[in-house]
Amino acid sequence: MKGGRSKAETKKADSKLSVKKGAAAASKSTKKEKPAKDPNKPKRPASAFFVFMEEFRKTYKEKHPNNKSVAAVGKAGGDKWKSLSAAEKAPYVAKAEKRKADYEKDLRAYNKKMAEGPAEEESEKSNSEVNDDEDDGTGEDDEDDDEDDE
Repeated sequence: MKGGRSKAETKKADSKLSVKKGAAAASKSTKKEKPAKDPNKPKRPASAFFVFMEEFRKTYKEKHPNNKSVAAVGKAGGDKWKSLSAAEKAPYVAKAEKRKADYEKDLRAYNKKMAEGPAEEESEKSNSEVNDDEDDGTGEDDEDDDEDDE
């Protein structure tokens, strides 16, 4: 073979170009499912920048009522935040720290409640459902309704 590739070189090049089917199939089957999120868990607090953005969005929308672009508001807010000095950022940082302290307190209470056991929540819920079923607020007996249905 003059000037041509050997069979071994061709196989190496082909193997580099080919997609490994086994690896792709394995990654799909071993994909872990995320645990369900608890809707009662406290949400993380906003950072100082996002506290600033809450106020900035209001003022920006007043100045630019025709603007429908979220990206434009975010870009302008980011530029403004970068231009602020540490003294100008201080009130937003203080609000963020206060929110973080409140969040940590709520999270400790939540974790303590979860450590006691979620079974208590279910029993309270089932008790309220039983009470709701017994008294529907109409003042009429449910037994009379059953007799009419027969």
